[in-house]
Amino acid sequence: MQALTRQWMNTMLVLCLACFSFNTFAVELPDFTQLIEKHSPAVVKITAISKASVARTDQQQLPPDLQGLPDIFRELLERRQAPRDRGSMGSGFIISADGYVLTNNHVIEQMDNITVILNDQREYTAKLVGSDERSDLALLKVEAKNLPILTLAKDETLKVGQWVVAIGSPFGLDYSATAGIVSAIGRSIPSARNESTYVPFIQTDVAINPGNSGGPLFNLDGEVVGINSQIYSPSGGSVGLSFAIPSSLAIDVVAQLKDKGRVDRGWLGVMIQDVDKNLANSLGIDKPIGALISEADPEGPATKSGLKAGDLIIKFNGHDVHTSSDLPYLVGRTLPKSKVPVVIMRKGKEQTLNVTVGILPVSPEEAVERPANTPKAETAVDSLGLTVTTLDRSTRGGAEAGVIVKDVKPDSPAVEAGLQPGDVITQLAFSDIKSVADYNKIVKSLPKNEPHAVRFYRQDRPVFRSIIIK
Repeated sequence: MQALTRQWMNTMLVLCLACFSFNTFAVELPDFTQLIEKHSPAVVKITAISKASVARTDQQQLPPDLQGLPDIFRELLERRQAPRDRGSMGSGFIISADGYVLTNNHVIEQMDNITVILNDQREYTAKLVGSDERSDLALLKVEAKNLPILTLAKDETLKVGQWVVAIGSPFGLDYSATAGIVSAIGRSIPSARNESTYVPFIQTDVAINPGNSGGPLFNLDGEVVGINSQIYSPSGGSVGLSFAIPSSLAIDVVAQLKDKGRVDRGWLGVMIQDVDKNLANSLGIDKPIGALISEADPEGPATKSGLKAGDLIIKFNGHDVHTSSDLPYLVGRTLPKSKVPVVIMRKGKEQTLNVTVGILPVSPEEAVERPANTPKAETAVDSLGLTVTTLDRSTRGGAEAGVIVKDVKPDSPAVEAGLQPGDVITQLAFSDIKSVADYNKIVKSLPKNEPHAVRFYRQDRPVFRSIIIK
């Protein structure tokens, strides 16, 4: 009897501990109900329509051999050929009581009629104040007063693992709420139209689907920390990879769109790339960090301030540059025409330059006039395993000077570095190459078993690699 009593007490103790653990865990889970009830009235659904242009449908439009068709067949054919309206649907949210609404640019891009619908079913025709393709943000205005509003968080205090909530209209299911955690911050995701991104995206596992675009992402204090913009999905639906534009960036974009209807960004006029371990060693650093300048516009702000190809930017205006994707955002948010300190590694030594930032052109890709030069071709064979020749007008590509690779020896240092016939070498061990004679002199002076930076053009694009003579 005593043994049974002891066993019963032990069993009850285990059950009590289990209940206590479960209740403790349950208490730690957040309750989103008050947040959603309080802030969902300021979330809106957005519908937009692009009107089709009116096309002529008389007999002259029909091919000659079809003009004799009976009326019923001609009518069917004309109906199929008639232009149709194009529609778009997304989400947004109100940021001022007098009717300013924030959403994604891709929701309203090239749309003629934009309608904003509140969750109490009020509808307003919206006017486009301004849009910014690079950040995928657009500012709308509706004629109304005393509207409910949401607040954009000013400080970048998000941490990985923090709870967040989204409200929007996925697949037209109005004002749906979903929740999850922050998966990562500072993600660089180039779009199809912009190779460089100016947005350090917030990655979450919140269920985001088509129709959520432009809707708010909340922290547990009810502040908008992001604007839902993109998803990664092989199926078209949520797979737990969604991306939001940080609110701190949106605040600056909204201010500029209100003021002038456009967004001006800082610009250096350089092409950049990441570095690997060997390239980092050749640059004089012990680990791969920074943004390596592979090309500088001769007339751009960077060149005028003393930056050049081969410089490794490790800090910009007081902010560390961990990878090349960090730099566009840091430069873009800098006020144009301002002078900022830039810390670089050049030929293994750290330097600080004061760089005057320019204004990013409407089209980032600018044509650069390059001087024609047709020197006599020369050839050389070297310890790197390369056969090179001097550039001529037809083989210049994007390079102003250098030597072109004619052949690559199998199992050579050049093969390991990834060099190919047709590559135009413009710099080796941070020395500029203008002729085969320059190239031969540099190659002969290279120490063995050490990584050396080589800069070359491939398909008109500059690339840095490291090469080692063994």
